[in-house]
Amino acid sequence: MKKEIIVTNIFSVPSSHVWKAWTDPEMVMKWWGPEHFTSPSAKLDFREGGTSIVCMKAPKEMGGRDLYNTWKYTKIVPTECIEFIQNLSDQNGNKIAPASIGMPADFPEDVKTVVTFKELTKNTTEMTITEYASFGEIGHFAQIGLEQCVNKMDKLFAKA
Repeated sequence: MKKEIIVTNIFSVPSSHVWKAWTDPEMVMKWWGPEHFTSPSAKLDFREGGTSIVCMKAPKEMGGRDLYNTWKYTKIVPTECIEFIQNLSDQNGNKIAPASIGMPADFPEDVKTVVTFKELTKNTTEMTITEYASFGEIGHFAQIGLEQCVNKMDKLFAKA
């Protein structure tokens, strides 16, 4: 059983740009969710103790359902680190049991997430996302999904 998922990427933009991808709702909506998923909404309460509600929409061939997550922020160090607890939720941000929406029984309810930003040069930033939880049978898919989110973010910066 996988206990953590780690994805690291190097972006050819300053750390302030990568930081903004996490703090600007319009930018979050451009990268949140794996390939073929969209993000129709992101309501950010970006502050320690705040909770954001982000939505990813499955493609039609996968049911087209809206899936919501909350990000409850526990630590924020501008342009260096964001820590939050990630949960599945309803559209109002109320935590829901993963099994209630068809997730496997061993799907984690609370996922501690740590995002770090390291400026390598003036225009190069390393970002690492670490998700801490017992991922059970979905561990492989969680890894792929997170990698695809980061790839979408990378494409977002390539257009800039």
